[in-house]
Amino acid sequence: MAPKFGTSGLRGLVVELTEELVRDYVTAFLCACPYGDAVHVGRDLRPSSPQIAEWVIAAVRDAGVDAVDCGVVPTPALALSSLEAGAGAVMVTGSHIPADRNGLKFYVPTGEISKEDEVRINAALGQGAKVAEKGMATRADARAAYVARYTQAFGREALAGLRVGVYQHSSVARDIMVEVVEALGATALPIARSDTFIPVDTEALDPETRKLFAGWFADHRLDVLISTDGDADRPMLVDDAQQVVPGDVLGAMTARALGARVICTPVSSNTMIEAEGGFDFDAIHRTKIGSPFVIAAMEEALAEDPAARVAGYEANGGFLLGFDADAPAGRLAPLMTRDCLLPILAPLCAARAADKPLSALLDALPPRFTAADRIQGIESEISKAFIASLSGDAAARAAFFADTGEIAEVDETDGLRVTFATGDVVHLRPSGNAPEFRCYAEASTRETASALVESYLAKLGETLSA
Repeated sequence: MAPKFGTSGLRGLVVELTEELVRDYVTAFLCACPYGDAVHVGRDLRPSSPQIAEWVIAAVRDAGVDAVDCGVVPTPALALSSLEAGAGAVMVTGSHIPADRNGLKFYVPTGEISKEDEVRINAALGQGAKVAEKGMATRADARAAYVARYTQAFGREALAGLRVGVYQHSSVARDIMVEVVEALGATALPIARSDTFIPVDTEALDPETRKLFAGWFADHRLDVLISTDGDADRPMLVDDAQQVVPGDVLGAMTARALGARVICTPVSSNTMIEAEGGFDFDAIHRTKIGSPFVIAAMEEALAEDPAARVAGYEANGGFLLGFDADAPAGRLAPLMTRDCLLPILAPLCAARAADKPLSALLDALPPRFTAADRIQGIESEISKAFIASLSGDAAARAAFFADTGEIAEVDETDGLRVTFATGDVVHLRPSGNAPEFRCYAEASTRETASALVESYLAKLGETLSA
């Protein structure tokens, strides 16, 4: 599959991300989008990223624009750096997908590019923009400001007494996580650092990885375990009961802890936020899956009311802050790009402030549970055709979902989301930029949600391989 834009930037096979193609997309970005006085460039830890970052920097300089090399850095830290400098940015990352793939994420001086920007970039491909005088090449530390953002906002004793396991693998934030939780008073215990890139998908942790967690809790006497995906825009948090906390639950808890009143989140996120007696937000706007759609909804809410306390999050837990929030020890400025640290720290600090284990706060939430997983190796054209066949044929849809019961509602906002008479939900969605078919489920018990995902992924596998 040729490189193309999906929900998280440009993605493709490394062998197809040639120097010519990378330079073309970067040049098109500079032609089509504002970028201030410079472009900040960062990268993750996958093997192909250093070379691709060199091509990005060369393309920026050849266009007569200054390039600021931020090195190996989390995506939200790069976004924060470019936002504070009023500059554009390009992050070289494939996020959670395997190392044989990579990609580019583009930022204008105000944050992530929009879907309209993607259209303009695609239209500008092939135009070229080489000038006589090259831009300058400099280096900058995007890491320090990102660390300070959270150490100053939450305070030195916010996590005092906690033993926090840090599953480092090949996360670009692996050392930052240790530094931040220790600065907040916790004892950090680094675990399973890897020199080989590991494609950790925080939404779809494999059973072998989950089995490791129990051993780590016992061996290191952990209170909680934290991690991120490869480029650190998705959180992972395992609570004191050794349960992985779903990202959309972390998002809802973070929004409440920061005093958000308007929530923008995809249709796939947990419906507990609408439950009576739950979070009591003023307004909830459901979107298609992907941060550009969440950001568009946040911007619309802020256009209607510039003082709106608006926050966004995705089912994967990436959190977007759209207002000046009061944290326990200081102010948090807006950062409208997916972040991993905030949805880890805010729930943990709220639990410590309440002098309760995190599991106790989770047990008090409305009883709605989600699960998610994926089938890999299914090309998007095949999965999209299958979704179209179910969407356009009520009889075929009823037959496919017959084992779960009567269908009460169908939502085609993004993929096919089916709500049953029991209140259970199954949501099928092809990936936009990787050969994956995702399945989300929601139910009144964790076991039912997990069983639905397992059942329908098996059924999809059988159907699509037939």
